[in-house]
Amino acid sequence: MGMTITEKILAAHSGRDSVRPGEIVNAKLDLIVAHDVTTPPAVAMLKKLGINKVFDPSKILVTPDHFVPNKDIKSAELAKQLREWRIEQGIERYYEIGNHGICHAIAPEQGHVLPGMTIVCGDSHTTTMGALGTFSTGVGSTDLAAALATGELWFKVPESMLFELKGSLPRGVYSKDIILYIISKIGVDGARYQAMEYRGDGLESLSMEARFTITNMAIEAGGKSGIIPVDGIAEDYVKARSSEAYTCYYSDDDAVYTQRMTIDLDQLEPIVALPSLPSNGRFIGEIERVKMDQVYIGSCTNGRIEDLRIAAQIIKGHKVAEGTRAIVVPATTEIWKTAMREGLLEIFADAGCVVSTATCGACLGGFMGVLGAEETCLSTTNRNFVGRMGHPKAKVYLASPATAAATAITGTITDPREFLQ
Repeated sequence: MGMTITEKILAAHSGRDSVRPGEIVNAKLDLIVAHDVTTPPAVAMLKKLGINKVFDPSKILVTPDHFVPNKDIKSAELAKQLREWRIEQGIERYYEIGNHGICHAIAPEQGHVLPGMTIVCGDSHTTTMGALGTFSTGVGSTDLAAALATGELWFKVPESMLFELKGSLPRGVYSKDIILYIISKIGVDGARYQAMEYRGDGLESLSMEARFTITNMAIEAGGKSGIIPVDGIAEDYVKARSSEAYTCYYSDDDAVYTQRMTIDLDQLEPIVALPSLPSNGRFIGEIERVKMDQVYIGSCTNGRIEDLRIAAQIIKGHKVAEGTRAIVVPATTEIWKTAMREGLLEIFADAGCVVSTATCGACLGGFMGVLGAEETCLSTTNRNFVGRMGHPKAKVYLASPATAAATAITGTITDPREFLQ
């Protein structure tokens, strides 16, 4: 019986020839990503145990991202602790304010993510990096502490689901619509503790940035990880950023999957997930044009340069609707600078949008766009749970950057195809 790509990676990193779903393995880690929220508690645990050295500083990447620039004293203290710890440990892979970014975006962007790696971070959207053929998953602060101390972590080998992407996306439909469609079909626990694997000719038309959006939201379906086998597009992305050697793994033809699902991309339309679950996806023609108090374009899901280009193409020459505010948040400093050079920031500013530095910001209800009671927001982020972006009585809708831009112009949920030639 063959193995899936996920099983092969875990077998290779646990010193075994093969593994099967349900088995417990102790896998060596290639990269640990640390940010300002979950890392300080992990470090405190280690110090309490008298563990004062990480296993290997060269395999750790640190960037403050959730509450930067610091919004209050408590967040400033977290960033300060992170900064002092990385200096103490001699961690060189560090991205400070002004050269920083959301960890799931900056790690691959800066060439730290290579095919075949095992990667953990104290953040559920670590699944993003599986788009480069890695086993990447989020962990809690306790497991993060163990990983930092030993360079290893135990995993129950997950079962795998296979999603076959066929054809190509129609005009006005994007990768965010693909993943929202999938989650609407399987539910928020439809992939519980499973690896969501993607294959098919439909990937050929999807850029790496589009693929990151898809694997990013594996956790919104309950997935342990998301993963896409490496192809020419992925290799070009990696080789442009790193000269290090790597290993590509591919699923065997007789690998076992719990479920196989085929998605005909050419049949999709723009999708909006209604409050308050990512699984409440509906084709845009099936929902009312609800008024929006706020539109938010950014996050580790859709704050990349491709996303900003898509939004700017639609919003250029228009104004944000009266009674609606629009916030644009590039995911990294490099993306911000690229957007500046390309004139995208000016397009957004001229339209009446607020453009922020890189930060997780309002995605997790942190700051830079937190919602009040009864307010509505259409967001390109990954979650719209009750209270996720602010007040529990606020309502959050999820959609692509294109839908967000069109909605900002009209002030109500709007099909982006209305603004595309």
